[in-house]
Amino acid sequence: MQQSGKLKVSIKNNQNSVRIPSGIRLLIRRCCHAVLVSEGFTRDAEVSVSFVSNSEIRRLNKTYRGKDSVTDVLSFPLTGEDGTMEINAENGYVQLGDVVISIETAVKQAEIYSHSLTREIGFLTVHSMLHLLGYDHEKSPLDERIMREKEEAVLDKLGISREMTFTNNVEEQS
Repeated sequence: MQQSGKLKVSIKNNQNSVRIPSGIRLLIRRCCHAVLVSEGFTRDAEVSVSFVSNSEIRRLNKTYRGKDSVTDVLSFPLTGEDGTMEINAENGYVQLGDVVISIETAVKQAEIYSHSLTREIGFLTVHSMLHLLGYDHEKSPLDERIMREKEEAVLDKLGISREMTFTNNVEEQS
């Protein structure tokens, strides 16, 4: 298995409507690391992940994408389209960017798709990490197909299957 560099993941909970379940922070770190390994990214890197409310993600979506609607996740890559990378002057880490997850929407989507919140947050994290590394399904139908395949491969490798359900606040494999 290819080694990746060191990874610093800053996780902030900037909302108070949904309690973040235990284990989610570790899940996010595992997902970020797994994407970097699967993509052969070997440099030291840092990523910021924030949980926000629907109203906050709607505001961000309108401000930065011109879309006045709630969405599940937004990715703000710091790598330029030409491949230039932002480097943290203090530690030399590549600053990949920011991931913003609406926890309210993640909970709702987990219910809609009949899988666990763990699966949903894992998926959103992997999806966003691919965006931070330059994939863009909105500009390229090919990237959309490639991203879907890579998302499933990373989640499968982590053991986060579509069959994970949420019952009585205990995750079970069904």
